[in-house]
Amino acid sequence: MEKLLIKGGKPLKGRVAVSGAKNATVALIPAALLANDTCVLENLPQIRDVSVLKEIVEKMGAKVQMNERGTMEIVSSGLCNSHISNGKVKELRASYYLLGALLARFGEVSMAYPGGCDIGLRPIDQHIKGFKALGAEVEIEHGIISLKAKKLAGAHIFLDVVSVGATINLMIAATMAEGTTVLENVAKEPHVVDVANFLNSMGAEVKGAGTDVIKIRGVERMHGSTYMAIPDQIEAGTYMIAAAAIPGGDVVIESVIPKHLDSIAAKLIEMGVEVQFNGDSVRVRNHRRPKSVDIKTLPYPGFPTDLQQPITPLLAQAEGTSMITESIWEGRFRHVDELKRMGADIKVEGRVAVIEGIESLSGARVSATDLRAGAALVIAGLMAKGETEVCNLFHIDRGYENLEGKLASLGAEIKRINY
Repeated sequence: MEKLLIKGGKPLKGRVAVSGAKNATVALIPAALLANDTCVLENLPQIRDVSVLKEIVEKMGAKVQMNERGTMEIVSSGLCNSHISNGKVKELRASYYLLGALLARFGEVSMAYPGGCDIGLRPIDQHIKGFKALGAEVEIEHGIISLKAKKLAGAHIFLDVVSVGATINLMIAATMAEGTTVLENVAKEPHVVDVANFLNSMGAEVKGAGTDVIKIRGVERMHGSTYMAIPDQIEAGTYMIAAAAIPGGDVVIESVIPKHLDSIAAKLIEMGVEVQFNGDSVRVRNHRRPKSVDIKTLPYPGFPTDLQQPITPLLAQAEGTSMITESIWEGRFRHVDELKRMGADIKVEGRVAVIEGIESLSGARVSATDLRAGAALVIAGLMAKGETEVCNLFHIDRGYENLEGKLASLGAEIKRINY
């Protein structure tokens, strides 16, 4: 077992580079399987979710190599198995993208229900609805999802709720369907656009990604491609929050796409934090205790649900009363009990958290309950008086590349130890 030891109170200073986007990468890898060819994906983060996907794809017959610079070569010409064993798919939510990719390529696929973070009810009903509309027969029995289709055909699909996962999965599945598919009420997140761009580089005809309507004209085959993943919007936002957490912080976050960070930058500025964009970097400086704000999570371009947890400790020490409304995942306040161990004054009623700012959090032993909760507890530890121990690091390792190393390079007193 491993844990992080953090001595808080030291402002962060320096420069840090953002890795490739986790939420894009876990879809790009399955999408690469559409081609009976070789794909090279660059700028991938070195995280657990990527390692797990690599293992799954290798067990299916693909040859996969990844170097220390984050470049992955996937040779899927030997892919011969559309049945995915249960074990690994339960470790990450994004394993469901394999459904769309293998259905499109082989006309059939079966796998266990996907896993991932426990942040509330996470059905895949919109995925299933879309697969059926494209002509697939769907059977769910004993936790196994099986899809079959003699030939997928284009369809007009309206998503009942804005779902990033369903948007990407149906976009992947429709690339080789006969005719044209129209997806309405779709997600606009940056990684949706990134996956669409990758599919187009492989020969797909996808238009409208980043808007409410995506149109896909099916093609007969896909070919290999070399593609670079976008920078991680959530990792960048996490470091922006960490830089603002302690007065005196001054951090330049490099390798970012500024437009993706507008919502988090707006909230930090509202809190009295200085945020300056310059090309593909952003400088965050904080000279005082932040002011309270109200936040409501929304689909992109609104405030990301994935940054709701990391920003909570900042609000816990802000001047005044803040309110967070979580409109995406009903179970995304499980980190609050851990923050209370550190002295935070937070009351949760349903999807709303009311936060009374206190002078200072106190170090304590806490456990990450999911990926972004882990980031929240690390930020809380950086802010707190005394020493904080953060356990259950496997959650953090699923989505952040070398989090403690990057923070240490900014002057944080943080180290990983075995216990």
